[in-house]
Amino acid sequence: MTEQTRNAHPSAAIGNPGDVVRVMVVDDSAVVRGLITRMLEEEPDIKVVSSVGNGQLAVNSLTRTEVDTIVLDIEMPVMDGLTALPKLLEVDKNAKIIMASTLTLRNAEISIKALQAGAADYVPKPSSSRELSGGVDFRHDLIEKVRNLGRLRKQLRGPGSANRQPQAAAAPRPAMPKPAAPKVVLRDASSARPDVLAIGSSTGGPQALLTLLKGIGPNPRVPICITQHMPATFTAVLADHISRATGLTCAEGKNGETLEPGRVYLAPGNFHMLVERDGPRNVIRLNDGPPENYCRPAVDPMLRSLAKIFGSRLLTAILTGMGADGMKGGQQVTAAGGTVIAQDEATSVVWGMPGAVATNGLCSAVLPLPQMAPFINRMIGKAG
Repeated sequence: MTEQTRNAHPSAAIGNPGDVVRVMVVDDSAVVRGLITRMLEEEPDIKVVSSVGNGQLAVNSLTRTEVDTIVLDIEMPVMDGLTALPKLLEVDKNAKIIMASTLTLRNAEISIKALQAGAADYVPKPSSSRELSGGVDFRHDLIEKVRNLGRLRKQLRGPGSANRQPQAAAAPRPAMPKPAAPKVVLRDASSARPDVLAIGSSTGGPQALLTLLKGIGPNPRVPICITQHMPATFTAVLADHISRATGLTCAEGKNGETLEPGRVYLAPGNFHMLVERDGPRNVIRLNDGPPENYCRPAVDPMLRSLAKIFGSRLLTAILTGMGADGMKGGQQVTAAGGTVIAQDEATSVVWGMPGAVATNGLCSAVLPLPQMAPFINRMIGKAG
């Protein structure tokens, strides 16, 4: 085994616990703004510093107010969310913007475009204020994304923009000792040529997937199974974007479908995607079992199923994302003799999922995103 040390830390360790994440809530409904504000401010480390009703007011507010995370609605009068997004990033290039939209096909399309235009993440918004106030999953997703992205924003150097109004200098804080960087221990890759590639991703994943799959190219020789944390409707839209951007044939996995070389199977929203042996065939099985790591689809169940069938001929790539989904499944991949690689911290939006597999000794490589496809292609092309 070889050893690497890193200069930064997984997302769970981002920021100082005492730092308050400052949030702007942008929604044309005063009721929705009030509900989201109350949800967020129940957390002692989150403070809503601005609440406005359209994109133009958000841009105006951002020039005066220091903000770490922006929760941005899509459909608003005067200026909608997609129009406001680049203007907000022009004011503060480091602001972390979370798109909030109801689960319609149109909003899914817009959300994917927003991610490609610089939004950090998205959260599916219940369609009514009653569902919003009682939505445990929505509350959990919103708080985790606001908190983690806000802490990441605080790590970034320098002011957000020269356009920001100058503020009074804060009293200097005493220097805090920096925690020791976690070590990444690399293991040997399997000597067998992979028969399948599995990919797990979350925050920042749609953009990372496009980069990775473009690099792999149109003839990957093996089936590719992907679990990206996304709700229903969104995954169908993402599959279409992948097909159009990469030249690969990508679609949501269907129950009973046979894995075929060169095709890309994306776990559909609200279902775990597993693979089972059925005689000579390897077929997809979808289930709506309990969420794992607060997610459905989740990466761990996909990896567990693939490790059982493919063993040393399974290659797994864990891309940018919050949390640790993929770590337990990655343990089963390596126990079965398979290979795990991870995106490095510098190119990840959040180094949670890849950081978890990397710092738990599961990886044979921890690579910048542009270097992952060449590594995968070498593995797939080797004799086995």
